[in-house]
Amino acid sequence: MSEGLEDILAERLAVVFCGINPGVMAAAQGHHFGGRGNRFWRTLHLAGFTPEEMRPEQDRTILQYQCGLTTVVERPTARANQLSQHEFIAAAAEFEGKIARHAPRFVAFLGKAAYAALSGQRDVAWGLQARTFGHAAVWVLPNPSGRNRAFTLDQLVDAYRQLRLTIAQ
Repeated sequence: MSEGLEDILAERLAVVFCGINPGVMAAAQGHHFGGRGNRFWRTLHLAGFTPEEMRPEQDRTILQYQCGLTTVVERPTARANQLSQHEFIAAAAEFEGKIARHAPRFVAFLGKAAYAALSGQRDVAWGLQARTFGHAAVWVLPNPSGRNRAFTLDQLVDAYRQLRLTIAQ
């Protein structure tokens, strides 16, 4: 158990969704994407990953759908911009090892910040990346946080659906 949230992982999943770090509310509840405004569970359902919209308390059941959950940095914060570049660098090797050990087909970073910090790339595009991470194909998705108002729910669903359709191929 980390100081933030327990990983929900199994070997050879289709995708591991990777948050930047736990939100304070999610860490207090002990469930991923537990913040009131977080749109992750609704987006996941509407994009076709789950047959119904799950609640944060059901987060462990995501394994049934060949999906896992983790974060790059374990420390909970109210906002992701409260993390330092040093925290990403310090977490990189352990995080990459975790992905390599569990061997998902895809690792989906939720937001560009974590992947940019881990890969050293300054400009990161949305979607499939040219590099792998821990031997998994990398996909970068918009962060579903309620604080991320740059993306509507429909835009989030479209982005996540593209990943689901790629996985299904």
